[in-house]
Amino acid sequence: MKRFLAVLFAFGFFITVNSSVYAGDSAVCYNCPPMWADWASQLKAIEKNIGIKLPHDNKNSGQTLSQLIAEKGNPVADVAYYGVSFGIKARESGVVAAYKPAFWNEIPDGLKDPNGYWFTIHSGTIGFFVNKDALADMNAAVPRSWADLLKPEYKNMIGYLDPTSAFVGYASAVAANMAFGGSLDNFDPGIKFFQKLKKNRPIVPKQTSYARVISGEIPILFDYDFNAYRGKYKDEANVEFVIPSEGTIIVPYVMSLVKNSPRPAEGKAVLDFIMSDKGQKVWANAFLRPVRAGVLSPEVAAKFLPAADYRRAKAIDYQKMAVVQNTFRDRYLEEVR
Repeated sequence: MKRFLAVLFAFGFFITVNSSVYAGDSAVCYNCPPMWADWASQLKAIEKNIGIKLPHDNKNSGQTLSQLIAEKGNPVADVAYYGVSFGIKARESGVVAAYKPAFWNEIPDGLKDPNGYWFTIHSGTIGFFVNKDALADMNAAVPRSWADLLKPEYKNMIGYLDPTSAFVGYASAVAANMAFGGSLDNFDPGIKFFQKLKKNRPIVPKQTSYARVISGEIPILFDYDFNAYRGKYKDEANVEFVIPSEGTIIVPYVMSLVKNSPRPAEGKAVLDFIMSDKGQKVWANAFLRPVRAGVLSPEVAAKFLPAADYRRAKAIDYQKMAVVQNTFRDRYLEEVR
C-alpha cells in the first residue's frame, strides 16, 4: 500500500473520500492544534483527500512526548508532531517507528533520521510576533533586538511559551542565548537574559498563544514567522514579525509514526499525504517553509520579510540541541523560574 500511495503521489493523483480503503477511517495525531501552523486546514485536507479524520489535539511538544512515553505499552496515537529536539528524544525513548514517507528522498539530510524515526515537514524562523496597535496604545515602539526587550518600557508586554515544556519556548531560549554570545555548550548568556527579563514580568503560557497576540493581550510574543504572517495577511491584524538584529535560528518541525500504533496503515497514509504536493502546499499557504523545495510559490514568498533579514537566521546542530535540552531545562527551573 505504501508503494501504491507513493506512485499515486508521484504522478499527482490522490486517494479521495470515496476510497474503499480509507473512507470513513480515523486516526489520532498528537499535537495537531487547529490554531497552530494552520493545522485546521491540514486536517480538512487530509479528510477530503484520503478520507481519514483526525480529531483536534492541543498538546505541545513536551506534553506529546510525555504522553507517548506514558502510553508506550498501549499506544493511543498513530502519528505525532513536534519540534525537532522532541522528535529526536522520541526515537531515543523507543516510542516511534521507522517509516520513510512519500518523497523521502526530497527531505535534505540533516532534516530527517536516516531510518525514518522522525522527518521534517516544515520549518519556521524564531522572532518577535508583535501587535503594533497594542504597543501604540501603550506608547511603546516595536522592539528591534533581544536587548530592546530588557527596557522597562516593555514591562507586562512580553510573552514566551514555557521553555521547559513547549518546543517554541525552548527554541526561543536557544535563539536568545546564541544572540548574546552563548552556544549549545554554554547557556550562561541565555539564563542571564531570562533572569533580567523577569523584571519586565513576562507572560509564560504553556500553549500556543496566537489569539492572545491578535487580541493585544500579549503585545510581544517570541514566536515563529508563520504565525505573524498569518495574523497580518489572513486575519488582517496590525501585526509585524521582527527578526532581531542580533540574530536568531531556523527551526524544523517533524513528524513520526508511533510505534505499535492502533492504526498504522492510516498513520502512514496521513504522513504520505502531508509530504505530497497538496499536503506541503497547505503549509506553504500558511507561510511555513515546506521541507520539499519548490513548493513555496513566489506569491507567498513575496509576503515574507526580505532575504537580507533572513540572513540573520541560522540553522544549528539540531541533534546537539536535543542532547542539551534537559541541561537548559534544569537550569531554567533552578535559576529563572
